[in-house]
Amino acid sequence: MNAKKLLSLWGLKWNPFSPELPSEGLLVTAKIESFAWRVEQLVQEGGFALISGESGTGKSVALRIVAERLATLRDVVVGVLERPQSKSAAFYRELGDIFSVKLSPSNRWGGFKALRERWRAHVASSRIKPLLLIDEAQEMTPEVLSELRILSSADFDATSLLTVVLSGDGRLLELLRHGDLVPLGTRIRTRLHTESASREELFELLSHALAKAGTATLMTSELMDTLVDHSAGNYRLLMTMGAELLAYGMAYEAEQLDEKLYLEVFHPKPPRSASKKKARV
Repeated sequence: MNAKKLLSLWGLKWNPFSPELPSEGLLVTAKIESFAWRVEQLVQEGGFALISGESGTGKSVALRIVAERLATLRDVVVGVLERPQSKSAAFYRELGDIFSVKLSPSNRWGGFKALRERWRAHVASSRIKPLLLIDEAQEMTPEVLSELRILSSADFDATSLLTVVLSGDGRLLELLRHGDLVPLGTRIRTRLHTESASREELFELLSHALAKAGTATLMTSELMDTLVDHSAGNYRLLMTMGAELLAYGMAYEAEQLDEKLYLEVFHPKPPRSASKKKARV
């Protein structure tokens, strides 16, 4: 979206509905704040944390806030697994890339030892456990999740070499009920479950997004109420509708986004048929 036009039309610093909001544009709720604080404590000891919830309820935003919060701490190494659906060999290669360890795909045992030595060295020098973030973790195989549990555990399970935050939808909770993953499920130290938002929570997000972007009056209060009422408790749906209205308003250089604009975008009037037009002549 044209940043210069957003600024000239409405004085916006950025698109308030973009998935790529700057950090200051994100809404940190009390639940996310509490979870981020608990993960900050967890990196002292290592172990697993879990974010779960259905699509559009704020899991990825929570994970991003945790990542950015911990990245500012001294000595914390934050890695992000980009391909959760990988099989074991590719999983090890990606871990090696994340933690700067040269691994041989044909030597799983060598890779296992090299990663653990890398993590032990970091813990010995900083007393902080490296952090691995995994979004869309429901895509992981039971084999890889089990491998991750064993890989990050030492001293007969008395020591955790790694802090892992898993994030995924309801399928992840089902996956953790798999017989082979019960030992992993019992090692989850802290949890955040995101749910469908209340009307008040949706309105808070919308107000926050507009104010932080630079203009709290971009939308009329009636339009804000309408968007909240039609978002079905889903943050992502709310932001998607807001983005469509913003693009339409920019195209027609609207001074303010209102309910009339909402009707034009989401409930356009069907064109009159030729027969009706003739009848009215």
